[in-house]
Amino acid sequence: MSEFGGMEELLQDFLMESNDLLSDVDNKLVELEKRPEDRALLNDIFRGFHTIKGGAGFLNVAPMVTLCHRTENLFDKLRNAELQLNPEVMDVILDATASVRDMFGTLGQGLMPRDADGALLAALDAVLSGRMPQAPVPQATPATPPVASAPQRSDEPDWNSLYQAVVPAARTTTPTAPAPAPVEVVPAAALVPETEPVTAVAAASRAAAPAKNVTASKSASGGGHENTIRIDTNRLDMVLNLSGEIGLTKNRLTTLRTEILQGNNDSNTLRSLDEAISQLDLLVGDLQNAVMKTRMQPIGRLFQKYPRLARDLARQLGKDVELVLSGEETELDKTMIEDLNDPLVHLVRNAVDHGVESTAERIAAGKKPQSLIQLTAEQVGDHILIEITDDGRGMNADALRRKAVEKGLIDTEAANALDEKQCLQLIFLPGFSTKDQISSVSGRGVGMDVVRTNIQKLNGRIDINSIPGEGTRISISLPLTLAILPVLVVRACNQPFAVPLAMVREIITIDPEAIQEVSGNPTIVVRDEILPLKTLAGLLGWAPTQKPGFGVLMQSAERSFILAIDSFVGRDDVVIKPLQNIRPKGVAGATLSGDGSVVLVLDMEDLLTAKDGVSGMVKTSELITI
Repeated sequence: MSEFGGMEELLQDFLMESNDLLSDVDNKLVELEKRPEDRALLNDIFRGFHTIKGGAGFLNVAPMVTLCHRTENLFDKLRNAELQLNPEVMDVILDATASVRDMFGTLGQGLMPRDADGALLAALDAVLSGRMPQAPVPQATPATPPVASAPQRSDEPDWNSLYQAVVPAARTTTPTAPAPAPVEVVPAAALVPETEPVTAVAAASRAAAPAKNVTASKSASGGGHENTIRIDTNRLDMVLNLSGEIGLTKNRLTTLRTEILQGNNDSNTLRSLDEAISQLDLLVGDLQNAVMKTRMQPIGRLFQKYPRLARDLARQLGKDVELVLSGEETELDKTMIEDLNDPLVHLVRNAVDHGVESTAERIAAGKKPQSLIQLTAEQVGDHILIEITDDGRGMNADALRRKAVEKGLIDTEAANALDEKQCLQLIFLPGFSTKDQISSVSGRGVGMDVVRTNIQKLNGRIDINSIPGEGTRISISLPLTLAILPVLVVRACNQPFAVPLAMVREIITIDPEAIQEVSGNPTIVVRDEILPLKTLAGLLGWAPTQKPGFGVLMQSAERSFILAIDSFVGRDDVVIKPLQNIRPKGVAGATLSGDGSVVLVLDMEDLLTAKDGVSGMVKTSELITI
């Protein structure tokens, strides 16, 4: 039962907009620490925090008002140069914002938050009186985690061993407990003018007037995901206009259908029918794109969480780290943004904790004392490319190879056949670890194998490039949306199947004379690259009905191979429908073809790791003689 009576709607508006404001305040605080003399930045921070306090006051959330008021007094002293900003003062401020976020979580459950921790209030009072707190202030724990994480793994890779420094140096600071990840929020700041105060009162007044931006609800999906989304009304207007155009075209088709049923089949009527169908095809395509755009959100609303995360962890580890963001305006499906949070948190933490060196180690290696981590996003064709780059130790491919052999994950022969790029992919193997002991920071993430699994669930790919002594770049390639999947429709055993087009590099004809055996398995050489040949029928566990005529050169997360098929139908954009009550191995779902037949959409990564997929090779003689 909510403690806010009939104010639930105002409470939700307050939480939605104040969460965005607080994330913006956190990011500007990190910037202020770099530029403490920037009065304009400090004034922006003051206004944002004051707006949060005003909304809390309207809702009579006294504990939040008290905490915000004391923190606001601290900002006022900084503005008036009565107090000097230093890392200790910033720690207290950030602890206060974390406590406010914790109160947001309690409010989200319809409960009144408790008073702020006494140690935090004492620390604020000490700073306001010109004294520094004697002991570190406890970090506030978010009320709800952003995404459910996997249990702690003892086999998580030891990044201190993976990242090999050119000049060995010991870490000079004992790690403490990591800062908690920020709470997942529904961003809205990019659509709200910065000069307009955002409070519960403002939200109430806007409810009676035409809104510049609206909040559209969707069905609650559980799992901690938000069930609202911010949509620019310009995009909704486009959907409305296209719906009207489709209605007019439908009326035209109804009229033409009546004429044809009455026997009017002259050339003018048929030409009009063809024109109406073509018009409908264009409008439906435009409507589909417009609807997809209503789900697109700037990825910067996810990125905005990480400067605070990187700053807190770097300070705890005694490192000097700058996290630079770029491409925040790049748009991605909101559901994908939510599912990306956990993997990106893990990768950013690893880059800060293990990728970059301590200040002393960097100086000894002849590098700049400050480490640089870059988080970028850009649209490349019909995909989004996200990269996390650091200028730290880099990873040693030979060390990864040796450790994989030591743990029995691969044999010596297979290890010696791996090139440098394939060795870097070994960190994704389940059970791969070089860890001798678990520190308070390391060993608490989801594990790189789970990170890769999460990316693959989004039909994405993750890749690693690293140079020892120079740094590491982790690249994530994702489709723009999961609602529409570009596929290549192929045929095997007289049955159509759809494979993700993102994995397809090219289509080749299979010449039986070009098939060669390597270690008993069929392969084909394509431009000096030896690629294994796998039949789709073999991966499915079916007996082939004819000799494969074509091969689809495919690239999965860590391997390239040729998929032998009977024939192919062509490219298509499909909407995947889940199969009710069943989940066959290697099948992502189903769709309908143009002729109305059902086409299974294959999950190639799942299929390749399935039992039948492991034995999906056929003998060269069988490929030639069928």
